[in-house]
Amino acid sequence: MSKPIVAVVGRPNVGKSTFFNKIVGRRVSIVEDTPGVTRDRIYAEAEWNGISFALIDTGGIEPDSEDVILSQMREQAQVAMDMADVILFMVDGKDGLTHADREVGNMLRRTGKKVILLVNKVDNPRNLPEDFYDFYELGIGEPVPVSAANMLNLGDVLDEITGSFPEGAGTEEEEEIKVAVIGKPNVGKSSLINALLGEKRVIVSPVAGTTRDSIDTPFSWGGDRYMLIDTAGIRRKSKVNEDIERYSVIRAVAAIERCDVCLLMIDAQEGVTEQDKKIAGVAHEAGKGIIVVVNKWDLVKKETNTMRDFKREIESQLQFMSYAPSVFISVKEKQRVFDVIQMTKYVAEKRALRVPTGQLNSLVTDATMMKQPPSDKGRRLKIYYAAQVGVKPPLFSFQINKRELMHFSYARYLENKIREGFGFEGTSIKFVFREKGEKEQ
Repeated sequence: MSKPIVAVVGRPNVGKSTFFNKIVGRRVSIVEDTPGVTRDRIYAEAEWNGISFALIDTGGIEPDSEDVILSQMREQAQVAMDMADVILFMVDGKDGLTHADREVGNMLRRTGKKVILLVNKVDNPRNLPEDFYDFYELGIGEPVPVSAANMLNLGDVLDEITGSFPEGAGTEEEEEIKVAVIGKPNVGKSSLINALLGEKRVIVSPVAGTTRDSIDTPFSWGGDRYMLIDTAGIRRKSKVNEDIERYSVIRAVAAIERCDVCLLMIDAQEGVTEQDKKIAGVAHEAGKGIIVVVNKWDLVKKETNTMRDFKREIESQLQFMSYAPSVFISVKEKQRVFDVIQMTKYVAEKRALRVPTGQLNSLVTDATMMKQPPSDKGRRLKIYYAAQVGVKPPLFSFQINKRELMHFSYARYLENKIREGFGFEGTSIKFVFREKGEKEQ
């Protein structure tokens, strides 16, 4: 299920991060009264009146001069125009209309995308600043006075956002399997796509960071349709020096949100790095199908148990996604390249799998008999009923007597039993626990 994408664009220190945190309901972006403090775009899922969407806090601007601010705002706006369904253009009601606002407003006005102009830091809508009406000059539409800090008018803004999504956004899509190829720069992402396509449709270079944008390429194999999404390599923050690289990180994050299955490419010579873990964590938290693709396997000196030992290392380093299968390939030597697509189809099917309610409850009953549920102060956890209430990723609802009695370790035990009984290889499983008599949200 693909969620609409909403991007927040604006000058430094106009309140984008504060707005972002209020909408997603938790403190995710760093908020500090210093321009440019948001080092990378921050991404999170948000929901309003039952409609889910992906919200991206732009940031990433570290200005040294007005010229730098303007150039970076143009790049930021371009990224938003490329990927967003709705763009929130935030300006500062206390500063008034600036030259940079006008320049970016001109860009956004020509996009054809839905743009909502938010005038932030307006604490009293009945007493608007004298220069408030100057913002009409941007030609984007009626400026909306808001106060992100005080949550003024945010409900109206959310109504307008969700009412602007394209028809069918956030619903089940066609049979096409969307596959995002993610990972650090220079691990062979573009080369893998070229090998699958049989032609050089994506630029390949030994220089890390060549792919600046996410590139979608349709592909058919074995009678099935795929959309291959090549993403810019995600670098460690210490190496993200160019602003264009910083924007590439977000294009990759947005690609993960759009896809069904992520191919996490790892360099066989480097092994699993800290950056690999961070990238994997983004895909895991998003509930995507994940396959670990170990590339450059031809360059590794082999011994009797080399592959087995490497798999154990992957499992050790990526314990939070032990469900993810691994495929060892060499794009350069064309070794096992199409095993990746075969595994992708398998994982996509598991991610969409529905379990019959009767079989699920039989399995849960057997599991509780094999391992007694936890208790606290003489009160023991009881599981009355279980049902699968969603797919992509699989979502299971458990009706229980007391939520506090469901320890993390026992939830993990139930997850392992469900995996043993029904598979779900390559996909995370989500649980929700409701007390008896509690209505679904």
